Amino acid sequence: MSAVLLETDRRGVATVTLNRPEVNNAYDGALIEGLLEAFARIAGDPAVRVVVLRGAGRHFQAGADLKWIAETSRRDERANVEVSRRTAAAMRGLNELAKPTVALVQGACIGGGTGLVASCDVVIAERSATFAISEARWGLTAAIIFPQLVAAIGLRQVRRYALTCERISAERAQAIGLVHELCEPGALDSAAAPVIEGLLKAGPEALAESKRSAMRVAGALVSDAEFERLVAEHAAKRRSAEAAEGLASFAERREARWYPG
Repeated sequence: MSAVLLETDRRGVATVTLNRPEVNNAYDGALIEGLLEAFARIAGDPAVRVVVLRGAGRHFQAGADLKWIAETSRRDERANVEVSRRTAAAMRGLNELAKPTVALVQGACIGGGTGLVASCDVVIAERSATFAISEARWGLTAAIIFPQLVAAIGLRQVRRYALTCERISAERAQAIGLVHELCEPGALDSAAAPVIEGLLKAGPEALAESKRSAMRVAGALVSDAEFERLVAEHAAKRRSAEAAEGLASFAERREARWYPG
């Protein structure tokens, strides 16, 4: 079973589906590679006009598969840097895709999931959805998605939520700018329909140029040098003693030793 599904309808609407519902679409190497392949195919297909990103099952995306993260952390530095680079490249590929993107969110959207939605042009979520930037809870860092998150919700909000790791309600996510529109559970497709229709009525080249220009004006395009710095930081933290303790606390279902409670 493929970790990522890609289907394109007759209108040119490509749907990318995160397809690991048995683990709430938590990302691992297979899912990252599936996203990279899907975004590359979309970027090279002139028939694709709009991209819809969604998750199979009850939840949109539950962040990283921490068992996979723990296994990766035990590999050497080179392997860890490559994992971080591929993960960051998937986020960057979505963020800078020259086609309009719409994320449809149900259930939980955690960690890397928030990076995915922050990388999309339009985000619609069910009112029951919840969000969190939770990496620090496990002694990790969300460094590679900070550019997208800061662009979406601002530095002040990232400084709160990436540090507290607290759950964010759909209403709060809308208030801080992570989500554009809320809908009732089960109504994501109907809520997205007029948005997609509006995107299809706009000129494809005008949309691509508008998106790129707006990001450039806002300073939201990450340089290659900054990309590599974030990748190195992300990979190094995964191999740290603090991350080892955080991941162990997750596996053993206990508080990490740094918690004084």
